[in-house]
Amino acid sequence: MSAQVIDGKAFAADVRGRVAEHVARLKADHDLTPGLAVVLVGEDPASQVYVRSKGKMTVEVGMNSFEHKLDAGTSEKDLLELIGQLNADPSVHGILVQLPLPRHLNEDLVINSIDPAKDVDGFHISNVGLLATGQKSMVPCTPLGCLMMLRNQHGSLSGMDAVVIGRSNIVGKPMAQLLLRDSCTVTIAHSRTKDLAEVVRRADIVVAAVGRPEMVPGDWIKPGATVIDVGINRVDAPEKGEGKTRLVGDCLYESCAEVAGAITPVPGGVGPMTIACLLANTLTACCRENGLAEPEGLTA
Repeated sequence: MSAQVIDGKAFAADVRGRVAEHVARLKADHDLTPGLAVVLVGEDPASQVYVRSKGKMTVEVGMNSFEHKLDAGTSEKDLLELIGQLNADPSVHGILVQLPLPRHLNEDLVINSIDPAKDVDGFHISNVGLLATGQKSMVPCTPLGCLMMLRNQHGSLSGMDAVVIGRSNIVGKPMAQLLLRDSCTVTIAHSRTKDLAEVVRRADIVVAAVGRPEMVPGDWIKPGATVIDVGINRVDAPEKGEGKTRLVGDCLYESCAEVAGAITPVPGGVGPMTIACLLANTLTACCRENGLAEPEGLTA
C-alpha cells in the first residue's frame, strides 16, 4: 500500500481563499474588516520570520494587520498595558502574542490577560475550559487544522478509533477534545505509555504530536489508517554536507507511508495549516463579536 499524501500547502491555500471570500463579503455587506494584532517581544529569528509571514498572509486575505514589536527587555507591566489597549480596540478582533516570551515574562499571566473572545490562539484558560466542556470557544490553530484535514479526508469521523500521541496543552489535549466532539473514541498516549506500539496499532486515526524525531515507525500503523504528523524536528543531514540539517516529523515517513491509507508530509503537511487557521479564527472572532453568521467549514 502506498498512502495518499495529504497536501497541507494546497489545503491551507484553499482555506485562505475561503477566508478571503468571506472577508470580502463582510466589507461589501457590513463595511467591516477583521483585524489581527500580533505582539512580538524580543528578536528571536524564528519568531520574526513567523510574524512576518503572518502579517503578509493577513493582508493578502484582506484583513487589517497590526504588528507590535517590543524590545526583549519590555516589562510585564508595559506588555499587559498594550494587551489591555488591544482588548479595548474595536478594530482588533484577534490578538496573538508570539511565544516563547523572554524568561522574565510570565506566559500564563500574559495569555490570560487577552480578551478570550479575541484569543485567536485558543490558549486562554477560559477557552481551554469551554473546549473541554463542549461549548463554543476559540480553538487552537494547529489542532483545528488537523481536524479540518481529517474531516476533508473522511467526511464523518463518528465511531473512528483515534490515538493522539502527545499531551501538550497546545496540540495534544485540544486535539483529543476536538476528536471527542466529532464522536471518535480517543486515546491520549505519550512517550511513557506502556505498549505504545500496540496502542497505536489499533487506531484508524493517528495524530503524532510528541516532539520526538521519527519516533513512530511504519509497523506501529494499522493498514489503511490516516496519519497526521504534527512534529517539526530539525535533525542532522550529513548527506547534504557538513553542518546541514533537514526537517522531519514525529513519524518515520517512508515506512509509515507504505502502510497508511493517508499521511501528512513534513514539511508541507500540518505546518501551513496553522497560519491559515489563525486567519480563520480571526474571521470567526470578528463574526461572533458583530453577531454575524460564522464562516461555514472554517470552525470546529
